[in-house]
Parts: sequence; structure tokens; C-alpha cells
Amino acid sequence: FITISCNNFVRELLEVANSILASVSFLKLHVCLFPQQKRLQKELLALQNDPPPGMTLNEKSVQNTITQWIVDMEGASGTLYEGEKFQLLFKFSSRYPFDSPQVMFTGDNIPIHPHVYSNGHICLSILTEDWSPALSVQSVCLSIISMLSSCKEKRRPPDNSFYVRTCNKNPKKTKWWYHDDTC
Repeated sequence: FITISCNNFVRELLEVANSILASVSFLKLHVCLFPQQKRLQKELLALQNDPPPGMTLNEKSVQNTITQWIVDMEGASGTLYEGEKFQLLFKFSSRYPFDSPQVMFTGDNIPIHPHVYSNGHICLSILTEDWSPALSVQSVCLSIISMLSSCKEKRRPPDNSFYVRTCNKNPKKTKWWYHDDTC
């Protein structure tokens, strides 16, 4: 009974704190009482203060929740995607950083790339089986920048149409087959 009452008290305290802080600043909205939220808060600040080249946190996307972010991205100069603007959607489970974030392109401009499906899903091993808690949002962003920057030809994956028709909405539920290191 004491545990239940204590948990309810913490939940109520969090709700009151969030409602008070909501009008102050979006960063203060995220009261970090739980370990996974501390990690997200730290990564959020790192992305704001020292973003990877061509990346910017869309601050409106984190006003109401710390578990879903949109990162605006611009294609690197000297690449096939130079000057193009994209958006990445990051969703974090309660098991983050032990569980990888769900990451996909979103919005009106999904890059045409051999590892990016037209629905925004990204075939990149660090987003699934090669994920490690030592990785971060910044390292994921850098990997995606590198993936796009090294592309030699804009084209969709060969199975794009079939995949988009039959896949789960969550790209993490896909059993990816990593077989192409050339693009």
C-alpha cells in the first residue's frame, strides 16, 4: 500500500510540476526524475548547443514531450543532397538508451536513397541490431549524414514498393537484411 501511495504521489507531483513549468520554458517542462529522462534531457541539450553539421532541433517538437523529437536536416554541400531539406523523427521508448530510438524521415521531402524507403524508413544497422547504449542521438545524426553524403546515385531500394505496402508502421519491427556497404 505504501508503494502504491508513493507512486501516486510522485505521479501527481510530476503532473503539477509539469503544468506549472509549461508556461515558463519548454526545457523546464521536462522534470527529470527518472533515469531514462535524464539521459534524454542531456542529449536534448547537447543537440541544441552543439548540433551535428546541417542538423537543427525543431524546438516546437519537444514542447509537450521529451520522448518524440523532430530534427531538421539540410543536405551537406558537395553531395547529391546539397541544399535539400529533410526532417528526421526520433521516438524514444521508456527503455532508452538500452533500446534504440525509432528514427525515420518524415514530412514532404523523403530523400531518394538506396537505404531510405519512400515511407521514410531507414535501413541502417545502428538503428536496430548494432545499437549500443554508448551511441547517442548525435551519433545517429552523424551516421545518417554520412550515409546520405556517400551516396553516388539517387534511387530507392529495389523492394521499395513491396516494402511500403507490407511493412509495419514502426521500422524497428522490420527484420532488416544489411547487405550493401557501397552507397
